[in-house]
Amino acid sequence: MSKRSLIISVFLILLVVVFSIYWSVSSTDKITSKSILYNIDNIETANFRVYDSVELSPSDLYKADDMKKMIQGEQYRAAWSAKVKVPIVFLDTLKGGMTMVEEGGGKQTHSLEMLGEDGISYTLRSVNKDPKKLIPEFLKTLNLENIVVDGISAQHPFAAILTAELAEKANVLHTNPQLFFIPKQKRLGNYNAAFGNRLYLLEYETKSDVNYTQHKNVKEIIDTDNLQELKLEMKDSLHIDVRALVRSRLFDLLIGDWDRHTKQWGWAIQKTSKGYNAIPIAGDRDNAFFKTDGLIPTLIANRHVVKELQSFEKDIDFMEGLVYPFDKYFLSQTSKNVFIEEAENLQALLTDSVIEASLQVWPKNIRDIDGGDIIRKIKERREDLKAYALQFYTIIQERGKVKEPLKGSEDLEISSKFMGCFECG
Repeated sequence: MSKRSLIISVFLILLVVVFSIYWSVSSTDKITSKSILYNIDNIETANFRVYDSVELSPSDLYKADDMKKMIQGEQYRAAWSAKVKVPIVFLDTLKGGMTMVEEGGGKQTHSLEMLGEDGISYTLRSVNKDPKKLIPEFLKTLNLENIVVDGISAQHPFAAILTAELAEKANVLHTNPQLFFIPKQKRLGNYNAAFGNRLYLLEYETKSDVNYTQHKNVKEIIDTDNLQELKLEMKDSLHIDVRALVRSRLFDLLIGDWDRHTKQWGWAIQKTSKGYNAIPIAGDRDNAFFKTDGLIPTLIANRHVVKELQSFEKDIDFMEGLVYPFDKYFLSQTSKNVFIEEAENLQALLTDSVIEASLQVWPKNIRDIDGGDIIRKIKERREDLKAYALQFYTIIQERGKVKEPLKGSEDLEISSKFMGCFECG
């Protein structure tokens, strides 16, 4: 057994023992599926068309007593339980009318891909998460699913909205998420039961036939798989906008978004005088400002257990866990100066006043709960950003070329010429 496997095994045994003891002495706040109901008394019978907004909390699922907070952490429980005023929208009028395309989503998020009357591809992403797919069988057997379910409290329910505002100021492309309440309605059709009467983020898809960015001459917006296939066709006439990608990745470090694998990116394909330029678009900001405390989350968010999963603190203490194969594939040929210069650009763009003003996109009660702490940490990370940029660059160079297909690209027939490095000749 490897050292890593031994550490993980010991950790899991400790986790089960601790939780078994806790569960045996305190079962008063066990979570059932019923507690996911929103705090609207007449949600099933309300005529939402006579209202323009509704006041509700994202979820009461993460309320906890002092014992649970000690073991599983405080996280962002207060924000999940806080009531906010949210616009009510109907899909037959939203963006001129939405057409359902398909159901999507990853291991936590329910989503619906839709096509607007404007021809732009959108997605509805649930604010509430369903991590059932992440629950190991041994936890189900021991009736300890709550360990995984409760872990969602480490995500901030309104992270994507603040992230988009900061990204706009930082000149980083984003998917412009907007918070809406979607009642049950005819346009949802067969999706009513699963998707109606819920809180969603409406945002651009990271693929679209119509340009929704501010850049001119963008022919289409595609995902990373299609970008790799396009590279095989266009070869040296297609290049990555490495400055934009470096800026985006350094921005990820500023906001503590550790979950930046390949499937989280789209690309705006822009025609230029020299060929085509692929400009990165960051999507899925569920894990920005990710915060862990308490006994169990702290054990999990450890470089020896899950190296990528890192709590949003005032500094970064394990950069190695934040460098993905994605970075090596697209940035291995990028010079050190680009990393340093883009760090300086972000420092100049994201001044104290800009960061503080961005927080206004959150309702006042949410600002009062978490705003001060998050803003303080962003400022502290910004001051060290040049040093982080150098660390990031150095790790990419030390790891060399990618030797396996990127996540989600395993089935692509990518030639060996482009396997380890997108820009390598």
